[in-house]
Amino acid sequence: MPDSYIIPWTDGAWTHSPASVTEIIADDATQLDITAVEGSDAWRRTAYGFVHDTEHALLAPLAVGEAMEVTFHAPWEGQFDQAGVFVKIDDERWIKAGVEYADGHLGLGAVVTHGSSDWSVGWVDEWLSSTITVRISRWPDAVIVRARADDGEWRLVRVAPFSGDAEASAGPLLAAPTRSGLTVRFTRWARTAADDALH
Repeated sequence: MPDSYIIPWTDGAWTHSPASVTEIIADDATQLDITAVEGSDAWRRTAYGFVHDTEHALLAPLAVGEAMEVTFHAPWEGQFDQAGVFVKIDDERWIKAGVEYADGHLGLGAVVTHGSSDWSVGWVDEWLSSTITVRISRWPDAVIVRARADDGEWRLVRVAPFSGDAEASAGPLLAAPTRSGLTVRFTRWARTAADDALH
């Protein structure tokens, strides 16, 4: 992967404020413990019929040719506990990618929304105790999602269409649709050049 630039947490703006944010100094770096509001989520219409625009996403601009990486860990316990990266053009066009705890399993996947949401997911229960990194690369016509556990191999998660003409922003995401008390520790937020190949 290309050299990375650490993004200060203060460079981001929240889509919706979380319940609390606590700064932790570790290894000469500032990490964030972020607690989600119960009922927070991002979803539009498909299969469920509802619209949820209450996610907690800390966003900074993401240009074509750039990538963002977000690293985090948490105790995954509540139905639909989730964390990862959010990429947003507007309320009708966005992507969330990362992990979500559902039906007793930790799933790695993405929700791509263009008016309505879809959902692709596969189990990664072996990642339950891991530190997870999600990487989003923005191409002229697509977003490429990769993820890894700890220092493991990068795994391709999704290739999704995404307008290269629109202004977009991206950054850390968390949500807790069904419970209070989900706290995710975000340890790193970085910007790099986008991946130059899929394979």
